[in-house]
Amino acid sequence: MLEPSHNDELPVIPGKRYFTIGEVSELCAVKPHVLRYWEQEFPQLNPVKRRGNRRYYQRQDVLTIRQIRSLLYDQGFTIGGARLQMSNDSAPANASQLNRLVERMIDDLEHVLDLLSVK
Repeated sequence: MLEPSHNDELPVIPGKRYFTIGEVSELCAVKPHVLRYWEQEFPQLNPVKRRGNRRYYQRQDVLTIRQIRSLLYDQGFTIGGARLQMSNDSAPANASQLNRLVERMIDDLEHVLDLLSVK
């Protein structure tokens, strides 16, 4: 199986709210262990972790991964260079990052409420 070299050749992102690491791996043509490594290297990449430390990525995470992939694989950046590029690109997006954080907190709290209401 040939791995797409450009993000234009990647599959369309479905209209779901959350994606598993396996789904993101297929959507971005990157192996799951690479995604876990990128989470350590790029602070912008912070999927929601639920029961059993399972990762759930949102659409914005998938777009971020595709951007990282493009910087590394298509544009030839090193990890450090890509991290610097991403931090420069995301500086004006602090409000949107804060909104994402709040949305994740709400999702997590709703999940806790669901767990408590089962009993």
